[in-house]
Amino acid sequence: MQWLRAVMVVACVSLVSACSTITGGPLVRPGEPTGAIDIVNQSRHTLTAVLISDCSAMSYGLNRLPSGVTIPPGRSYRFTVSAGCWDVDAGLAYGTTLHEARFRT
Repeated sequence: MQWLRAVMVVACVSLVSACSTITGGPLVRPGEPTGAIDIVNQSRHTLTAVLISDCSAMSYGLNRLPSGVTIPPGRSYRFTVSAGCWDVDAGLAYGTTLHEARFRT
């Protein structure tokens, strides 16, 4: 029975660890210096999704724009992030990518 408990603990720890990989990880990590990523919309479309993840994450994660916030043409939005390497994908919700880039802050 103890081996089952050990397997469950390992599975739970793995699942919790994977969450930050799936979500892209936190934008600001406690105790680290911070920088900023400015998303400037120079397209003709309103950006409805900005995906930002740590470069080591397995996916871009979830939309980082607050609920109800968009970036209209000619406008910008600033994200505060910890220093490091970040993958950024901005576009329209439902999978239309308008721009993709990698930044170091």
